[in-house]
Amino acid sequence: MDKPSLLEQQTTLGRYLRDPEHCAPPGEMNAARAQVYRDLIFANLSTLLSGTFPVLIKIIGDEQWRTLVRIFLRDHRAQTPKFGEIAQEFIGFLAAGPQALSEGTWPPFMVELAHYEWVEMALQQSDAEPLAPSDAALILQRPLQVSPLAWPLAYGWPVQWVGPDFQPQAAPAQPTLLLVRRAEDWSVKFSELSPLAWRLLQRIEAFPDLNGQAQLEELAVEAGARGSAEFMESGAALLRQMHGEGVLGVA
Repeated sequence: MDKPSLLEQQTTLGRYLRDPEHCAPPGEMNAARAQVYRDLIFANLSTLLSGTFPVLIKIIGDEQWRTLVRIFLRDHRAQTPKFGEIAQEFIGFLAAGPQALSEGTWPPFMVELAHYEWVEMALQQSDAEPLAPSDAALILQRPLQVSPLAWPLAYGWPVQWVGPDFQPQAAPAQPTLLLVRRAEDWSVKFSELSPLAWRLLQRIEAFPDLNGQAQLEELAVEAGARGSAEFMESGAALLRQMHGEGVLGVA
């Protein structure tokens, strides 16, 4: 029998490293050495991911976490060579369920909790630049833009409260609306948004040509408050507040 080619040996080794329970190492390779590689690959991947998802690990426990990492290593084919982006691939893998997560019982909020935990790391590592300084006095007269370092997010689960002592089994009727932003000192800050504030940020991104006055007028129509001076005053105050926090700026 012909000796396996280098490619065949590498393919066999790769299958073994991904799924050692069902795939054997290359026959020409020392079994003990193959096991060292197997353990190193798994430990490095687990360590790489665990720093991003500490709350999730506390909830599901170390054994279930190892199972989850093993499923990811076995079934996922990464599209990036960058270690810093593996956690994002992990999020995409979890979101692709339920087939990907058919083994075991997982918390119903797991995917959203993992995304919520990943956001902090993603913002800290982002290469995006904060908005250039702008004049708050022009906030109603000029089009607006949301900072690339401020992310309005919507979740079905109250992910900011989920932890070992709070694990809801049913999603609440109302979504959880959050603003996650990176401050000047590079710290990541989380805050809850009202539905109107969340919709305002969404509108600014969806309709970048409208000025602040037009955004508020259209938002008032959506909220059933057309012509309300109180609504417009509150909206203008909210715009000024978010401008001062660097969440949005004048285009």
